[in-house]
Formats: sequence, C-alpha cells, structure tokens
Amino acid sequence: MVGRGRPSARSLLAEELARLREAAGWSLAELAEKTTYDRSYLLKLEKGEKLGSSNAMNALDRAYETGHHLENLWFLAKADVVPGRYRRFMDLETLATVRQQYSVSTIPGLLQTKAYATEVLSLARPLGEERLEEQVAARISRQDVLYGEQPQHFRALLDESAIRRPTRDPAAWLEQLHRLVEDAQRPNISVQIVPFKAGLHHLLGGSLTLLWLRGGKTVAYLESSKTGDLIEEPEDVEQLKLSYDLLRDAALPPGASLDLIRQAMEDRTSCLPPDLT
Repeated sequence: MVGRGRPSARSLLAEELARLREAAGWSLAELAEKTTYDRSYLLKLEKGEKLGSSNAMNALDRAYETGHHLENLWFLAKADVVPGRYRRFMDLETLATVRQQYSVSTIPGLLQTKAYATEVLSLARPLGEERLEEQVAARISRQDVLYGEQPQHFRALLDESAIRRPTRDPAAWLEQLHRLVEDAQRPNISVQIVPFKAGLHHLLGGSLTLLWLRGGKTVAYLESSKTGDLIEEPEDVEQLKLSYDLLRDAALPPGASLDLIRQAMEDRTSCLPPDLT
C-alpha cells in the first residue's frame, strides 16, 4: 500500500467533521440548525478551507455528543497555523501557573481585543483574509488560560508606549484600552506601566515572557518583531528574572498604572470628532 504521507492535524479535523455528519445522516442545513452556524461556513470546515474556532468546535461537539473530541483536535490543528518557533512555547504556556511578561510596544496577546489583534497581525506579515482570520482566532483562543476555575496568574509590565500607540480605528483603540482596564482589575491579573520617565533599562528593545511551570521550573521567551527564542538554561533564566524584577521596581504601582491607562483613554476620547447625529 502506497502511503499518502503524514497527515496534518488540520486535515484530520476536516475529515472527522465530514465523517461525523455522514454518520449522523444530517444535511448541512440540518447541522446549521443544530449549531446556529451557516451552512457555507460548516462546509468550509469539512473541506479544511477554514480552521474555525474553539466556540464552533464546542457547538459541534454538543451536536454530535462527542465530549471534547473535536475541540481537542482543533487545538492540535491550531498548531499548524502558528510558526514553528512558537509551538513549544505555546505548549509550555498551557502548563504555567504564573506568567510574567514585559511588552515593549504593544498590548500583550493575552489581553488583546479581536480588533487590536487583527490590526497587529495584518501589519506583521502579509496574509490572505482567511489566513489572517485563523491567526486571530488562534491568538484569541490562547486567552482561555486566564479564565476558568484555575486561571493562570498573569503579571504584565507594559512600556508606556504600548498604551500611547493607537490603532488606526479610534473606536477600536478605545475598546482595547477599556479591555485593559477591565482585565487589570481581575484578581489573577496585574498590569503595571513602565513610564517613559523610567529611562533606559536592560529589557528595552524586546519583549520578555517568564513562565513558572508546575514543579518549580521557569523558562523564558525573548521576542523581537521578527524573531523569538525560548530559553531554558537555569543560569540564563535567572539573569532574565533579575532584569524583570529590576524593571518591575521602576514601574508604576497597579493603581497608578490604571490611572495612567484611564488618562490615555480620556486623551484619545478628546481627539475623536464630534457626533453630529
């Protein structure tokens, strides 16, 4: 028998979606009624033309009574969308109990709105509309680690430039700042701003993420706009932890950081054109 090569998780998901509907004896129209998703969308999922979202997989799992089968396949298929250098990092971040991050110029992905993520990803690399939609869905789905019964503890340091550099759509930018204020008040999330007046520091020019894993191990991820490096050597990780701690000492306290974000919202609101309706 001639092999067809190693199948991708994405192709397996598409095949399983088609198989389950055929086994159930449902038409696309009947499945659309059971899931509230459009027939054309469901067909694209079955053909592998769209990856879909975790919400869509949840709805399909409920319709087929397959537990979390399709959702689990979707998480595996999602890795096909992510560039290779991020995959091990993404595997590790789901195991982390605490995440510490410094972001130099953008809102961290775990705190991004869909509109903000769409603009960031569309500028980062040339993507077709469907590919961009998949990248955005993959990024937004990663935010699940911050919610649920045992949410990850997230300690974010944001350079002031991150809350001063707006999106092209003023309404989308205000939505993002409002989301940031809401998230910063969650018990498992802390947001601190590193003000411009803090001056130069060791982490300027890149972003750093520290993942505290179960069992006591910590790994670091250094990222620029084009590259990313996962660092697991204990000595190197310790040096980066020290850099993070020193920068946190220079950051505004959480309360003052919230005030600065709200001030940024007021500054942007005052620049919006008047509503003439």
